[in-house]
Amino acid sequence: MGWITDWISGGPRRPDADAAPPPAPDPGEVRIATAVLLLEVSAADHEVDARERRAATEALASAFGLSAGESAGLLAEATRRAAEAVSLYEFTRAVDRSFSLKQKATVIELLFQVAFADETLAGEEEHLIRQAAKLLHVPHAEFIAAKLRAQARHRPA
Repeated sequence: MGWITDWISGGPRRPDADAAPPPAPDPGEVRIATAVLLLEVSAADHEVDARERRAATEALASAFGLSAGESAGLLAEATRRAAEAVSLYEFTRAVDRSFSLKQKATVIELLFQVAFADETLAGEEEHLIRQAAKLLHVPHAEFIAAKLRAQARHRPA
């Protein structure tokens, strides 16, 4: 999942962007936005399980090429920013404007990984992920594929 790291280092931009897109958000803001989405999913069922928090930390480390300490710091900042936010829109907008469809589908998969980390997908978690997918313009087929990939990773062996 080093694609986000490639993007931050100046890799290819969104192939589906218009010739004159609005400027993309700062990479640090996109990291925070992604972290907020992961945190919101972990709290959607009104229980923040340690496994979900660990999954969020691992997702950030993997996606952005961060150390565990950097991921924890990012989650701390995301917690502060989420507490000040009015809605998910400001966070999904940053991700939507910065990532390709494939990257956004991977973000949806990461959200599902966090939701499945406690072995249960609560209705509130799936609703929030569905809402995020809609705001990220991720088609339903991609949403389902991301869910199935995440679910397969959490099936007992």
